[in-house]
Amino acid sequence: MEDELILSSLAKERGWAIPDLYLFQQFWCPSTLIKEVNNFQKQFEAKDSDIFVASFPKSGTTWLKAIAFAIVNRQRFSIHNHPLLTSNPHQLVPPVEPVYRGDVDFPTIEPRLFGTHTPFPSLPNSIMESNSKIIYICRNPFDTFVSSWIYYDKIKREPLTTLKIEEAFEMYCDGIIEFGPWWSHMLGYWKESLANPNKVLFLKYEDLKDDANFQVKRIAEFLGFPFTQEEENNQVIESIIKLCSFEEMKNLEVNKSGIIHRFADKKYYFRKGETRDWLNYFSPSMTEKLTKIMEEKFGESGLSFMI
Repeated sequence: MEDELILSSLAKERGWAIPDLYLFQQFWCPSTLIKEVNNFQKQFEAKDSDIFVASFPKSGTTWLKAIAFAIVNRQRFSIHNHPLLTSNPHQLVPPVEPVYRGDVDFPTIEPRLFGTHTPFPSLPNSIMESNSKIIYICRNPFDTFVSSWIYYDKIKREPLTTLKIEEAFEMYCDGIIEFGPWWSHMLGYWKESLANPNKVLFLKYEDLKDDANFQVKRIAEFLGFPFTQEEENNQVIESIIKLCSFEEMKNLEVNKSGIIHRFADKKYYFRKGETRDWLNYFSPSMTEKLTKIMEEKFGESGLSFMI
């Protein structure tokens, strides 16, 4: 009853994958997760060693989860007999919100690694009050749009119909998408990474693609698991990059079939893994409109993307 009262007071829009999105705490929360986000905020007790892989959906979450897991567990598992060869990254680094629905178990090994799409202002106080770490990944909003449109259409729930690209684009420009607006999601973590760089590491998908070696070293140092000179000489960084590469993960049998957390088929998490795929979908007017929105929303924040 309490949940129904909360929902009745919130603005509502059609979702991309979930029929209803509600404007909950200033972001468009899927109706299926409002209770879970609420419980996450109230009940989660962070440990100082906890690590959170935070992201706006379709921004490289699966890749970063694999990298983070491989970095912090590299003394525990051999590359040749690694959990990432037999488990999907979302199983090894579970989304924290569905824990409160009973769909997902808390990690049993420490440091605990969690995934979250919850915007920064809505994270539990216990995370901010602890010494836990947050690594955030985002992506060029042009590519995020295309990846979201294709992915959500594949996993959409009844009675949703397919969104035409023009319809989806207008919703995206208005910020109406699961966990949107995308600009406020990015800016929340971006500003905290500037104010509190020991707490939040802000990553861009494109930078990880351009120089994975540098970025993996940066992630390891931030998390408190730096590579030794001996490890660098033995090409441990390169072996982690290869283990977690899009090509390697996409071709594993474990990632070709099966459902993750009662929600999405594993194979849908691996499409192209490319940058600038948006060029195949955008008209000149779409490019102009989204460019203007990015300039307006990111403004003087210092956050920018190569178009």
